[in-house]
Amino acid sequence: QVQLVESGGGLVQPGGSLRLSCAASGSIFSINSMRWYRQAPGKQRELVASITTAGITNYADSVKGRFTISRDNAKNTVYLQMNSLKTEETAGYYCNADVKKAVGSYFANYWGQGTQVTVSS
Repeated sequence: QVQLVESGGGLVQPGGSLRLSCAASGSIFSINSMRWYRQAPGKQRELVASITTAGITNYADSVKGRFTISRDNAKNTVYLQMNSLKTEETAGYYCNADVKKAVGSYFANYWGQGTQVTVSS
């Protein structure tokens, strides 16, 4: 089985910073794209940022210039550095990844359990 475990969430004041981490473990042969999503109460889950194995990144317009996604392929870990946080970015943040469990198998999509980020004064 494959597990994605997020960490680094918490309470931060508006304008503050947090760094989220997501470590993948289990039966992993390779990982393709890794992503961060967020979901606020009463709202749909939205894609925040993504990164390919080669390090190509994409961001939601709302976070460009403030958030940075990165990954350590040797550690099967993806990070999200969040700066200048806003109150409206209070949400559960979820890690997502496309994982191949063995040579010749297909990539399957996995989710973490989420980590809460609360931006409040």
